[in-house]
Amino acid sequence: MKKLTILVCMVFTATLFSCGNEDRGDGSGHMYDVSILGNPQSLDPQYATDSASNTIIKNLYSGLMTSDKNGNILCCNAESYSISPDGLDYTFKLREDNYWFYDENDNDIIDDDEYFPVTAKDYVFAMRRILDPEMQSPYAEDFSCIRNGSKIISGKELPETAGVIAVDDYTLNISLDYPCAEFLGLLATNASAPCNRDFFYSTKGRYGLDDRSVMSNGSFFVRQWFYDPYGVNNILYMKKNAVNNTDNNEIIPSYLSFTIESDENDIRTMFRNGEIECFTTDNPDGLNKKNYIVTPYCATTLGLVFSPDDKYFSGRSIRKALALSLDREKILDSKETDLVSAYGIIPPSVTLLGRSYRELVADKQYEFYNVAEAKRCFKVAEAEIQSESIEEAKILVCSGTIDPDYLHKISESWQETFGIYIGIDEVTPSEFRYRIAENDYNIALYPLKASYNSGLAVIEEFSKDDCLSYSIDVDDLVDEIRRCTDASELVDCYCNQESKILDKYCFIPLFYKNSYFVMNDDNEDIIYDPFTGAVDFRIAKNYN
Repeated sequence: MKKLTILVCMVFTATLFSCGNEDRGDGSGHMYDVSILGNPQSLDPQYATDSASNTIIKNLYSGLMTSDKNGNILCCNAESYSISPDGLDYTFKLREDNYWFYDENDNDIIDDDEYFPVTAKDYVFAMRRILDPEMQSPYAEDFSCIRNGSKIISGKELPETAGVIAVDDYTLNISLDYPCAEFLGLLATNASAPCNRDFFYSTKGRYGLDDRSVMSNGSFFVRQWFYDPYGVNNILYMKKNAVNNTDNNEIIPSYLSFTIESDENDIRTMFRNGEIECFTTDNPDGLNKKNYIVTPYCATTLGLVFSPDDKYFSGRSIRKALALSLDREKILDSKETDLVSAYGIIPPSVTLLGRSYRELVADKQYEFYNVAEAKRCFKVAEAEIQSESIEEAKILVCSGTIDPDYLHKISESWQETFGIYIGIDEVTPSEFRYRIAENDYNIALYPLKASYNSGLAVIEEFSKDDCLSYSIDVDDLVDEIRRCTDASELVDCYCNQESKILDKYCFIPLFYKNSYFVMNDDNEDIIYDPFTGAVDFRIAKNYN
């Protein structure tokens, strides 16, 4: 049935769009067949967080700035920008060839009354929405550096007082409360996409929830979005937004045809059967790298966390003892795996100055393997908890996160060093989240992953669960990073904040874990963001 759905789409589009889409051999005119895992929760850029939504939004909208595959921040809909000497005022000159398109009559023809320019007012409205407490945007704190941002979020000021002003249709001024070296990177995220006020209110509360409640200023527009939770032929179909296909912004493919799947195993099967051309996964098993292009992205840090309420592990001495006793290289034992030994918190896929942050700051400086000191700390911990043995303790782990053999090696190491046995408690993803929230565990293997490509975003994660923040003043750490004025200062600040967190031994990094983007070898320039899960097809090339 999936093949039938795709075939219907191909016949339908070939009938309507036969002009101007000749394949030049590089993917021009190509239709990408892809699957997304789960129905997008929303195509509202200021609200959506799931990877399925992020992929569609990335291809549906474009913002002031963008990032390339190396993490460099580049102009997108901003033609140019300037920053005041004090770092507080940003002035953007907008391109005049970026348009909203809404196919009012569903005929796939760009009629004169169906497109109009994206202006500075659209960015003003979007920024106000993010900060508006009634909106409850998950990105509000990220943009709190905007003038009056924190006051607006807390309800002390109205959204209209935000330091975002449309000087004229193509000049946007954004003022900050303090200099923020991370700000341009924020403007490259999906959340900073523009939002047209009139269209937003015309959807009457359904903005982003169906194919008639979105319009595009990006590379593609949504032609059809059908989802039945009890059905099997769920699709989201996109077509090139020709009004935004310019010499300076060439959109290479003509169509994106997504099937919406509920199980990754189904997606893998479809890929092996040639029904789709690429997919993302955390599990590299069964992927033949000779037949496909398999690109790893190290974007998650797996670390041990401890319940703040646990009578054994809430003390720093016992946590430090457990941390110092672990030889990560021995645990991995040179086995081919999707894991890399981790000594820091920020994973290698976080980029800064166009390079991996871990190239700028090697995490080996944080290595703390020291068995003698571990035994001394354990003796101190025994005196503190007034107990000679630790009973019925287990490591909580979400199934599929890691090969359990590695955790058994960790348990064996602790048994050999301290004479204690700690078991493994493998649970479903939903149970894992529930028990973390309820502090119903002793120790847990926690997958730390930022919501976007930024060291700041990694540190911000420590404010989201008690197990990460109970002995750390996360607000102070985050505030210091936000107030960095340039990239070189950010490097030092990230390093300092990592050290402060590691010194608390509330999060003991063990491994950096890869996720993977897999595609057929006749494709190139499909850009995958391992933090948001978004796949960008604007410049994707297909040579089949």
